[in-house]
Amino acid sequence: MTTTDAETNGTTAAAAAHHADGPKTALGTDPAAVTDHDLGIHGYAQQKDAHLKRLRRIEGQIRGLQRMLEEDVYCIDILTQVSASTKGLQSFGLQLLEEHLRHCVADAAVKGPEAIDEKVKEATKAIERMLRT
Repeated sequence: MTTTDAETNGTTAAAAAHHADGPKTALGTDPAAVTDHDLGIHGYAQQKDAHLKRLRRIEGQIRGLQRMLEEDVYCIDILTQVSASTKGLQSFGLQLLEEHLRHCVADAAVKGPEAIDEKVKEATKAIERMLRT
């Protein structure tokens, strides 16, 4: 799957705007109100090494697909590898989604109903994107 510059820039701009609206301790906001999420600590932070290891394994599966094509391997064997790679990415995505719900949505619960609604809407859109693939 490829990402266009517009998609990347839009996502980056949205993320920057999203993180820019958190509490500002320098402006006198109560430091106790600042959460990990406000400091840029994401839900996957504690599992980052495990996630990177998992993604490297998936990357190896994709390279394996390339080798299989180069070596003229039987179509069904390649499709089996495609299925395994796809399931690996789906599993990774679900784990990341769970961590988002536990961390970011829980963080929003501290901030109030509007923040919760925003995070639930954000998670719902992410689930919709995952289901379309």
